[in-house]
Amino acid sequence: MSLANGRPTALVTGSAGFIGYHLVNQLLSDGFDVVGLDGMSDYYDVALKKRRHQMLSQSPNFRPVEALMETDGVFQRLFEESQPDVVVHLAGQAGVRWSIDNPRAYLDANLIGVFNLLEAARANPPKHILMASTSSVYGANTEMPYQETHRVDHQMSFYAATKKANEAMSHSYAHLYDLPITMFRFFTVYGPWGRPDMAYFKFTRAIFEGAPIEVYNHGDMQRDFTYIDDLVRGIRLLMDAVPDHTSDAAIENDSLSPVAPWRVVNIGNNSPVRLMDFIAAIETSIGKPAVKKFMEMQPGDVPATWADGTLLNRLTEYSPQTSLQDGVDAFVAWYRDYYQT
Repeated sequence: MSLANGRPTALVTGSAGFIGYHLVNQLLSDGFDVVGLDGMSDYYDVALKKRRHQMLSQSPNFRPVEALMETDGVFQRLFEESQPDVVVHLAGQAGVRWSIDNPRAYLDANLIGVFNLLEAARANPPKHILMASTSSVYGANTEMPYQETHRVDHQMSFYAATKKANEAMSHSYAHLYDLPITMFRFFTVYGPWGRPDMAYFKFTRAIFEGAPIEVYNHGDMQRDFTYIDDLVRGIRLLMDAVPDHTSDAAIENDSLSPVAPWRVVNIGNNSPVRLMDFIAAIETSIGKPAVKKFMEMQPGDVPATWADGTLLNRLTEYSPQTSLQDGVDAFVAWYRDYYQT
């Protein structure tokens, strides 16, 4: 996004969330005015979300808005008032396991909320919309690494199904209204200011407290863990990679739609890590072994994820850089400081 014509405006949803907080920080550093929307849901510790927004609000170029995106009129008002140049949609109900217990939350936030956003964008089109999807959409796929051009027809959780629906919904709006949209699929993001519902956060807390950690599928799992700074860098660079289906420039194995300015891109570390190795990295960083309680696989979960990052690299010339131990060390250092452990 060029800064040649003054300060551009970004609308970031989920700005009090883990990823949103880090992305807004980056955008403010890059010279953006940022409007941050967050519903402050109590899915996890609201105090952590409010603290993130408090820190962002120290910048005069950040305007926080607290509202639920499934509420009628919220997006229409924000788009009309701010006329954003770029929209990064990170808000939504996350979590595979909670979607089994409370699917209605996913319907409201991930389907109705996204519909409201797309309708507002149709009336006030930004230059580029970027929307969060998830590696969970790959579902029952066994061919790895996951490529954006693989079929994604067999989601294993309602959470994943709503994200796959977001991809389909956004494509239809991109086609009908010529809205440039990039969907990006996350792969198990971790780092400072992370989400307390994530396994690595729970592991860290339990090890510090001397409590047992629950290790699902008896530890026989792999994840393409992605450090937060690498993810944010990927999103920021994709902001400038606006999809154009009328261009003659072909990219090998591109997911670009033939009928719409729409594309989906993986952002992962491109290297799966065994769950037991990830736990070992946390143990090393803390300097204390975990008490492990081995469990069966959770419903809706998958044994492995692995991103093919080729398309991201071809579009942005960027690939994630952070080593597992460095990323874990940074998270544990933040945890010690924040919780005074």
